[in-house]
Amino acid sequence: MKLSQLLRGTFGITTIDTSIEITDVTNNTARIQKGCVFVCIKGASVDGHSFASKALEMGAAAVVVSQDLKLPNQILVEDTQVAFARMCANFFGNPSEKLTMIGITGTNGKTSTSSILRNILEYNGHKTGLIGTIENVIGDEIIPSTLTTPDSYALNELFARMLDAGCTHCVMEVSSHALKQKRTEGIHFKVGVFSNLSRDHLDYHKTVEDYFFSKCKLFEICDTAVINIDDEHGQIIANGVKCPLYTYSAKKSANFKASDIEFFSDCSKFTVETSSAKHNVCLKIPGEFSVYNGMAAVCAAIAAGLCEETAMQSLSMAQGVKGRVEVFPCKRDYTFIIDYAHTPDGLQKVLETIRAMKPRRIVTLFGCGGDRDKTKRPIMGEIAAEYSDFVIVTSDNPRTEPPMQIIEDIMPGVLKFGTEHTVIENREQAIKYAVDNAKSGDVILLAGKGHETYQILGTEKIHFDEREVLAKLLG
Repeated sequence: MKLSQLLRGTFGITTIDTSIEITDVTNNTARIQKGCVFVCIKGASVDGHSFASKALEMGAAAVVVSQDLKLPNQILVEDTQVAFARMCANFFGNPSEKLTMIGITGTNGKTSTSSILRNILEYNGHKTGLIGTIENVIGDEIIPSTLTTPDSYALNELFARMLDAGCTHCVMEVSSHALKQKRTEGIHFKVGVFSNLSRDHLDYHKTVEDYFFSKCKLFEICDTAVINIDDEHGQIIANGVKCPLYTYSAKKSANFKASDIEFFSDCSKFTVETSSAKHNVCLKIPGEFSVYNGMAAVCAAIAAGLCEETAMQSLSMAQGVKGRVEVFPCKRDYTFIIDYAHTPDGLQKVLETIRAMKPRRIVTLFGCGGDRDKTKRPIMGEIAAEYSDFVIVTSDNPRTEPPMQIIEDIMPGVLKFGTEHTVIENREQAIKYAVDNAKSGDVILLAGKGHETYQILGTEKIHFDEREVLAKLLG
């Protein structure tokens, strides 16, 4: 690709001959090769500008900078993050422009909503790619995911692969980090979906206001917004969006209103009322939050162009998601549920779902991640104690923090309600305790890991799959 083609839309200042051929574009020093363009991005701990001279020595054809380094072959732009995103899109032929893009943001429910929506689209003959927390999917190919929203290069590479595989649609979880860091620059969404907002990622955003503002950016780059107006932040977005709007609710008047809701251990039954019809739905995922996720998915499908009747029928065929209210199969008179709940709101919602099952006891095993928002730790402890009959406080992904320090931060919340509890730092030993002390009719929730098959201890990922642990303990 010629440099002039790569730079389209970046508005850079340079004296370089833009007719030269470029082999690649990268912001990663490990990917520098002869003839590439290296983009200098200032991160939280490392500034790519400090590697600009080295990049040219290593054979880079040009470096993109946001400050004049007086280097030969430099391209000066206002914002290197924006430039990188646009250059990546150009390098792969702007693939997102050829896909029907549907973006989903919010604190909880993104993964489940994405999966349900992909099911609906696929049932209706639309080959659909998926980009999300658990995995990226291109047709029948599953690619493990490391970030909710990948960087701009990986994103556009995935879009290009989706097109090559014959995909017409892409369902994408859009994180607040990606929106703030402009990884989605140059992507325009047919539909943008907002699920809800509660405290999370404050280690990065510092304030709930910044977290919310970052989420709102999705609705500046979409044709139609789909908003949960039962969430107070959703109502704020709905009141301010300038694009066409679809609202959904279980409590208020909305374009899509859920009513006559019934919860069962293996499904949720409800009626969806629209301006033209009433649709009876049996969603094979239990819990009130599943009703909201299902509503978000079906609204997005209709906003993307599906017929209302067929979209509603397809909703009843959608399947659950790994690590989201996942019932572990065991021939015992008690039940283990694995769920990714790692925020106060997420933990409360899954415990409310379990309470609706009317178990003999609710036993909650959980921890909190290290090197992340510390303020939510006692709040999660309080929620676990309030909604459970017994609490097992353990380790999650401690990262570089001492596990017992994290547990000590959790405990003031646990102690508020006088709920029976124990502390077992080692997560596998904590699960063994839960198995050894399970009683008939119990529902035991393993919260926080969900789909993850590892623990992060220090800076190392250690293989750890709760399903394997349970299988071994339960024989």
